[in-house]
Amino acid sequence: MDSDALNTFLVVHRRGGISNAAKALHRSQPAISRRIALLEQELGVPLFERVAGKTRLSDAGRVMVPYAERAVAAAEDAENAVRALLRDSAGPVSLAVTGTLAGSRLSRVLKRFVARHPDVALTLRTATSAEVSDLIRRGEATIGLRYDRDRSADLDCELLFAEPLQVVCAPDHPLAGKRVAKLADLGDEKWIAFPEVPGRREITASHVFALFQSAGLGEIEWTAVDSLTAQKRLVDAGFGIALLSQSNAAEELGSGAIATIRVGNLTARHDVVAVVRRGGFLSAASRRLLEIIRREFSSKRVAR
Repeated sequence: MDSDALNTFLVVHRRGGISNAAKALHRSQPAISRRIALLEQELGVPLFERVAGKTRLSDAGRVMVPYAERAVAAAEDAENAVRALLRDSAGPVSLAVTGTLAGSRLSRVLKRFVARHPDVALTLRTATSAEVSDLIRRGEATIGLRYDRDRSADLDCELLFAEPLQVVCAPDHPLAGKRVAKLADLGDEKWIAFPEVPGRREITASHVFALFQSAGLGEIEWTAVDSLTAQKRLVDAGFGIALLSQSNAAEELGSGAIATIRVGNLTARHDVVAVVRRGGFLSAASRRLLEIIRREFSSKRVAR
């Protein structure tokens, strides 16, 4: 039973017969008769009967009407909703973002998008990079922002920018604003970093510890802190130093709450990528949001 068959049934009922329904639907009478016959065959009961030369609903037909009306209306609602996605001003958009990317730059993107598209139902979720990919893959999010490319064949990843990492410290740290030759020169420092949680891998945490190990800092003294804000507060308070991306520390560096230690051999970067489902449908609103994200992040592109 499909919506076209139910709509044909309703038109025959409302127009009072096959002939008038054929005119209204711009089909032949045999085609309308066949459609009704197939529907009656599927249901196993007649929906119409001839009384005094007129086509009237049978008892089964009268029972069928309200259900057919609701089904046809629901199909029309679905069609209208899908068509609305083709307009910039409507439709749902779901964005999944790695938590440390949900900063001031993303806030500007969302503010601009919402101002231009007030009728779009925009939702935002934060997750680890791996979880962002999973949300996109399952269709629970439309666009994802994460660290590093996902190599899965069912996802498309677009590099937005490669952001340099830097060592940050308290403003009164002895090395604040100074330069060391290599990362290993900071081996005696207390470090603050994201924890590596089994089964919930985060690219940024793995990247930082890989850098430590490659620099001969496998046995550093460090404190695991799973909040970026808490990390920066602890750095400000002098509890340790941290390796953060430029955008994550920009506000505090600008206000003087924290400072940097320049490291001569530190060239590490985090790749920030946009993720969508390969072959998945992107509404006009989703495409518009992706365009704004690209423009906002274009100034941060780093040649590689």
